[in-house]
Amino acid sequence: METTLNNFEKTIGEFINIVSSFDDRQINTVPFAGSWTPGQVARHIIMSNSGFADMLSGSVANTTRDASEFADQIKADFLNFNIKMKSPDFVVPEDTDFKKADLLNDLQHIEQTIQKDIKTMDLSKTCTSFALPVYGNLTRLEAIYFVIYHTQRHIHQLKNIRNTMVN
Repeated sequence: METTLNNFEKTIGEFINIVSSFDDRQINTVPFAGSWTPGQVARHIIMSNSGFADMLSGSVANTTRDASEFADQIKADFLNFNIKMKSPDFVVPEDTDFKKADLLNDLQHIEQTIQKDIKTMDLSKTCTSFALPVYGNLTRLEAIYFVIYHTQRHIHQLKNIRNTMVN
């Protein structure tokens, strides 16, 4: 649990820091054709991670396999930056102007919620409220690692966006 918590806190902290590094104008600037704005990337993570927070506190069942069975595959999938992924429609951010302060507040709220869940929940239980494409029903532990690796993917994306805006 301690390793999972540390990985989560480090990842979310880095994501919040990089979002913070964009000024109010840049947060809503499209850096290049086909890209989301930094605000849209942050909103996407908010939408996704809040869904996972709901999943963690939703219905669960006893797990009949290793609780971390899919963690390595999730990592391999999300940290493969050579492939372009398409987000499911329900986590595609709206095309609007975002307030950086609101995004940061939402990110910090989700961070606190999932931190509490990591500390207090049985992470070996299988979440039954939502089955993901490809993976199916994840354990709470795998769901947290999905949040970590998915967020790390978008840290990479935001670094590329920031580099484009600086150069």
